[in-house]
Amino acid sequence: MPAVVWAGALAVALALGIAVVVLANPRQGVSRDRLVVGGAPVAARRTTTAGETVALAQRVLHRVDPGNRLPAALELAGLQIKAPDLLVVGAVASVTGALLGAVVGGALLSGLLLVAAPLAIWAFVRVRTDRRRRAFAEQLVDALQLMASSMRAGHSLLRAVDAVSRDTQAPTSEEFARVVNEARVGRDLGAALDEVADRTGSEDFRWVVQAIEVHREVGGNLAEVLDRVGETLRDRAQLFRQARSLSAEGRTSGIVLLVMPVVVTGVVAVTAPAYLAPLYSTGLGIVMSGVALTLMVVGAVWLRSIVKVRF
Repeated sequence: MPAVVWAGALAVALALGIAVVVLANPRQGVSRDRLVVGGAPVAARRTTTAGETVALAQRVLHRVDPGNRLPAALELAGLQIKAPDLLVVGAVASVTGALLGAVVGGALLSGLLLVAAPLAIWAFVRVRTDRRRRAFAEQLVDALQLMASSMRAGHSLLRAVDAVSRDTQAPTSEEFARVVNEARVGRDLGAALDEVADRTGSEDFRWVVQAIEVHREVGGNLAEVLDRVGETLRDRAQLFRQARSLSAEGRTSGIVLLVMPVVVTGVVAVTAPAYLAPLYSTGLGIVMSGVALTLMVVGAVWLRSIVKVRF
């Protein structure tokens, strides 16, 4: 029976989220009656409930996130969903999980599921961002080789960047296409490339930008410089992969040790909620829970500092 309830709640949450996103973004178009000269005026489209909900989410974002960090994070992750839509979906999932937890496992499970949806969304965006940055770093050597080949053929730097935007895969093609578009509307090419380094968090590409800036100031053979930088980056990437393979066991152990208490607590909360009642209904239980969570956080930070590969 709990499995059926979980499946039903998940289906309801997904359906509500999809309905909000779809209804909040109706198909844009112009009525045929408005294209006819002298036609009768057409009443404006009535605002839907979903549209009002997304508009409210937009106003909330303007107040709590004036720096537009959430839209910037979604852009870094390569997600096409808008920030207000994501906020509404997360709120629906949180409320659904809290209600389901209150019915199935009591107050503790309800509180856990209330914060589970925002944490899951944050983790998903973070994973997508890290994956996109790793893909950019892996494609950077090939992009530099393509730029060097284009410049040896007599093309300018902007044409070489344009070739990378057309002949590489995402996310490199998307980032370089953005640079080309910004340069065509008058922005300095060096500033646009430097922003790509900031957006992708790639120190390797920052070296490339510095080499390009030095070439623009003092001149020289930029193709040869790009080849040298590409060779250096290739050697560093090989060393990085070797280090990650050696630390894979430690990372896996850390993930298992951190996930296991959460999974066990969730299973016990569903199957025997009375067994966990002393942890949140007594003073000693609350203290023990706080100490356990603090130690888990300390252990997570410690393990991460041990197995993280730094250059």
